[in-house]
Amino acid sequence: MTVSLLVFKQIKEGDIKAFETLFRSYYEPLCRYAYQFVGGMETAEEIVQDLFYVLWKEKENLQIFTSVNGYLYRSVKNKSLQYLEQEKVRDTYRKMHIENANIETSTPQEELEYKELEQQIEETLCLLPERRQKIFRMNRLEGKKYNEIAQELDISIKTVEAEISKVLRELRSRIQLKNSNA
Repeated sequence: MTVSLLVFKQIKEGDIKAFETLFRSYYEPLCRYAYQFVGGMETAEEIVQDLFYVLWKEKENLQIFTSVNGYLYRSVKNKSLQYLEQEKVRDTYRKMHIENANIETSTPQEELEYKELEQQIEETLCLLPERRQKIFRMNRLEGKKYNEIAQELDISIKTVEAEISKVLRELRSRIQLKNSNA
């Protein structure tokens, strides 16, 4: 199943048949590989589809320094781990949202802490570039997937991933800084 770098060179030149060959050769094995990380076939398929979407869309800019096989499997592993990290953040956000819905059963101290955290998140978002804010809000508040955001804003999925990562890094550092000063 190893595909040579020659096939990848053909893809970089826009050869759709070479891309289809690559897709057909690797789609199922990559889905099974992603499934090992994410535990859901639908999610695994989405990760692999996103990978191939980006591969085709960014074909002229991509560089492979190892084997095509190694590149694809490493990319799926990285995307799967990113997905798991994002799910962890989503779960935390959902829990916060549920707690907010049940705020009348919260103590005044918990209400205050939640409002402070919410304010801290909003203040941090306001300091960020407008596009980064928009991407974050589309993903976290509107529940849009990366590929939907990429299509809507006419940017690459990698750009969406990078912007979300930057926001999360900024939020973490500001929250940790505030907590260490408290």
